[in-house]
Amino acid sequence: MDLLQAGSAQCDGLRSPGYTGLIISIVILIGIFVSYLPQHYRIIARGTAEGISPLFVLLGTTSATAGFANILVVPPSRDAISCCRELETFECAAGLLGVAQLGIQWLCYSLILVLFLVFFRYDDATVPQEELAGESPKWQTATLVGLLAFLHGLVVVVLTGVFAIAKPGLLNTWAIILGIMATGLAAVQYVPQILTTYRIKHAGSLSIPMMCIQTPGGLLVAASLYFRLGWEGWSTWIIYLLTAAMQGAVLGLCVYYEVVARREDHPPAIYIDGDPNVPDQTPSSDTRPVANRTYSEGWERGLPGPFTGHPELYAETEEDLEHIQDREERAIARESQPLLKPGGIGNPNKGYDAVRRE
Repeated sequence: MDLLQAGSAQCDGLRSPGYTGLIISIVILIGIFVSYLPQHYRIIARGTAEGISPLFVLLGTTSATAGFANILVVPPSRDAISCCRELETFECAAGLLGVAQLGIQWLCYSLILVLFLVFFRYDDATVPQEELAGESPKWQTATLVGLLAFLHGLVVVVLTGVFAIAKPGLLNTWAIILGIMATGLAAVQYVPQILTTYRIKHAGSLSIPMMCIQTPGGLLVAASLYFRLGWEGWSTWIIYLLTAAMQGAVLGLCVYYEVVARREDHPPAIYIDGDPNVPDQTPSSDTRPVANRTYSEGWERGLPGPFTGHPELYAETEEDLEHIQDREERAIARESQPLLKPGGIGNPNKGYDAVRRE
């Protein structure tokens, strides 16, 4: 009798769902689906899963599978499913939003596994080869990842069905085992990805927008599941809390390497004596040298002063070279100090013998 009253009370609670919590749950459900789209797109657009650790994919898929099975068999979810016989469609759907959230996540992560199996090679990548780091996983590795993920899902489904039909009294224990399994897999899921990202020093095919959405989103999902399931469902919401923390570490690495790469591609300007109005004009190997001097004819065009050795280094065109030579001849013609004439010492109108005559 007590069980019937408890079940009736549970169903009565589902008949009047809180609209604030309902709206939040729907937003989270849509957010989970949308957050995975950038990752799916990035792998397809780059034509490769480069930068994504095979172990990360395997552990993530198995963790999502265990998490989805866990929420199906925890007592609050079983009560909500059984109450759907007495509830309207809307009330039933509202009560199962927590199940739908983990189901969408499992579906989206399974699609990442499929994309990894399709694009694990680097040969068909649509990005330049110099942007790819390391070697692509071998086909044996990709096959093993797919096979283990499939076998794990099959075992979870079979055991869940056996307990639900033949041993329903063990479902609570099985739910705890699934929760611990999902939590443990989630705890180590990001370790191989952190190591891979640190080794290749760039994000690769990992989507930074996806992680920017999911890291705070994981905290919201954990909070939503906590308010829905309470401490009794700790094995469900703690998965998201732990995953959000680990994913934040991967996101930090990816953002850091992205910033470093952009700085290398666009180095900051160096200024003389800290003056932002006077940029450093140190010549590079592929540009003509810069003449640092006082004003002289041709300064506006970047030409050197008169009497410059190797003027061809400063001339970008024949016109520049002729201008330099003409200007030097005019400067020589105007020179009134013999010592300052190029190659001249003394009076230019007087000849001197190389050997002094006695």
